[in-house]
Amino acid sequence: MNWVLLVIAGIFEVVFASCLGKAKEATGATAAWWYAGFFVALTISMGLLVKATQTLPIGTAYAVWTGIGAVGTALVGILIFKDPASFWRVFFLTTLIGSIIGLKAVSH
Repeated sequence: MNWVLLVIAGIFEVVFASCLGKAKEATGATAAWWYAGFFVALTISMGLLVKATQTLPIGTAYAVWTGIGAVGTALVGILIFKDPASFWRVFFLTTLIGSIIGLKAVSH
């Protein structure tokens, strides 16, 4: 169950980073709503990370959490914010995904 919580925490990391990107593009009340979304997603992400680390090794949990956040945020950047999707960028995102799966596979 804590692996599921950790994955959800990683997804909320992507959400809070994406909210920052949208807030940067917005002005006035719209920006305030994006910042509010950032704080809500940040709180949920951190809370779930704390819960997951109660039974999972901290090094593994943190690496998986940041890996999910990094890959997810990079994909959101490519798909939504029109960041470049060069061969090397996609290659290294793929290796990062492989590393996250590997950490899960070797963790007890």
